Amino acid sequence: MHWVVDGMNVIGSRPDGWWRDRAAARRRLVSDLAAWAGPDTEVTVVFDGRPGPDEVEDAASRGVTARFAPGGPNAADHAIVELLGTLGDGVGITVVTSDSALADSARRAGVAIEGAKTFRAKLPDGDEAATPAGADPWAGPPGGPRRGPRARRPPPRW
Repeated sequence: MHWVVDGMNVIGSRPDGWWRDRAAARRRLVSDLAAWAGPDTEVTVVFDGRPGPDEVEDAASRGVTARFAPGGPNAADHAIVELLGTLGDGVGITVVTSDSALADSARRAGVAIEGAKTFRAKLPDGDEAATPAGADPWAGPPGGPRRGPRARRPPPRW
């Protein structure tokens, strides 16, 4: 079985503050993928952007193929479609993504699709236990300002 993972879709499927340190989020995902993959499982994760120092080599040492797609929005999606063209007839391949255009392209290539959030739940760190019960995953650092799209602002003083 070969899993082709849209890395930023899986990372972004849980608002755990990943945007503060994208390289660390990528390393955590690679670690989770390596722990999840079995002996008959091949995992390729594709990220948007450029790799950090030794990021590709570190992933390979864990048994995960990491690819990077510099080039702006949807670069990883395009790289995944290109990769699928090199993998044969699609039998035994699953693409993990939440992007509908990529999912449609992958289906046309004959591969199975799994949603990023569903897949994330399968990973060792993929359960919601990573955010303590009752904690707000959108909260900023203790004592600091709230961050993210749900940040509360004080009411205006008229």
